[in-house]
Amino acid sequence: MARSPRLDAPGRGSSRPRATSRDRFGRFTEWVARAMGTPAFLLILTLFCVLWICWNTLLPDELRFDDAALGFTALTLMLSLQASYAAPLILLAQNRQDDRDRVQIEQDRQRAERNLADTEYLAREIVALRMSLEERNSQVVTRDVLRQELKALLAELGDSDEHSAAPVDDRRSSGRSTP
Repeated sequence: MARSPRLDAPGRGSSRPRATSRDRFGRFTEWVARAMGTPAFLLILTLFCVLWICWNTLLPDELRFDDAALGFTALTLMLSLQASYAAPLILLAQNRQDDRDRVQIEQDRQRAERNLADTEYLAREIVALRMSLEERNSQVVTRDVLRQELKALLAELGDSDEHSAAPVDDRRSSGRSTP
């Protein structure tokens, strides 16, 4: 036995959110706007009008439903009705497109800001590298400077060897054996 939904209880009803129907209608308006802007639509509308006029002028009076003497009043009303619905649907589709464009523009702006920040960072890094390379290139090492540096390093190595050997000699002279 299936229970019918209770109308007196809140929250019980359609499980579909309201935004879905609004989105569906928006997609419908975009479809109408796209369809009305095609050569196929114009061709179909032209064929419809030609058939309507031919039907109501060439067929016998018993089969006619719109009088040519009155200026095809029913056809005029049909086309006016179509136009009165087409214009708001096209405007709604344009509004949806404007909303999408605004979101896209905001995303593009944020992306451009990130790209600018990244570019500025990279430019600063390149400048720092150039400055360090220029500094490095300005310090020309001559043979004399290199010889002096090497002599100083050899002297330091000689001093460190003498200091490391001294404690070993002290232990031997005191009569202690090293394990």
